[in-house]
Amino acid sequence: MGVLKVLCTCALTFCLLANPSFASLNGAIPKKFGIVMFRAFDTTDITAPLEILNFIGLLYNTEVVLLSDTLEPVSTQPLTMNPKNSSVWTTFTPTHTFDTAPEVDVLIVPGGPGARNPNMTAVWNYIAKAAPKTKHVLTICTGSGVAAKAGIMDGRKATTNKAAWKEITAYGPNTEWIPKARWVEDESAEPPIWSSSGVTSGFDMLLQFVEKKYSLQNATYMANLIEHVRITDPSNDPFAVNINGTAA
Repeated sequence: MGVLKVLCTCALTFCLLANPSFASLNGAIPKKFGIVMFRAFDTTDITAPLEILNFIGLLYNTEVVLLSDTLEPVSTQPLTMNPKNSSVWTTFTPTHTFDTAPEVDVLIVPGGPGARNPNMTAVWNYIAKAAPKTKHVLTICTGSGVAAKAGIMDGRKATTNKAAWKEITAYGPNTEWIPKARWVEDESAEPPIWSSSGVTSGFDMLLQFVEKKYSLQNATYMANLIEHVRITDPSNDPFAVNINGTAA
């Protein structure tokens, strides 16, 4: 399996570097991405950005830092929701604490069961402090609720996971929540804040980010490599028909 993985990685790298659409870009592009981690974050909310950033890193000088309140491994296991005593959870090891975190160009905030944890003062304080220094904030799924609790969503437009709509939108009473949106791009103030709907919608938002910051060719090629059929219209939200069991 190890040899196969190496061969697949090498083949993918060759495909990326051989593709003529990846020319050098003029102007500034994001170079440093920070991903916030907390107990019981949703795995895909972090692995989706990492998947795309792996491709970007093969083409442009890029750095990713994983951030948490300590350097202890962060588990995806929910604090209380494990009725079958399962051992299916994984852990991610931070590269920096919130106190030692460098400034980043793009701050990514995931969601997950842990987004509902009322005891995340360190997370909220870090986001509140770091966000104004970034060039862009991306929230995925219920990560918009985490950002709202940090106070950075006031006066902004945003969306979130439709299955958790009522609960998460209550975290941001001063946010204009958009119920029918695959993702929302709020660029009304600095930094721009983009928010995606539930889990896999993060792929569509991230690929749109690639298209805007790098090129359409890059985004299209990456989507083809991961065999993802993009939704390119942010208002095309097939899950908005049912928000917490009520019609949108």
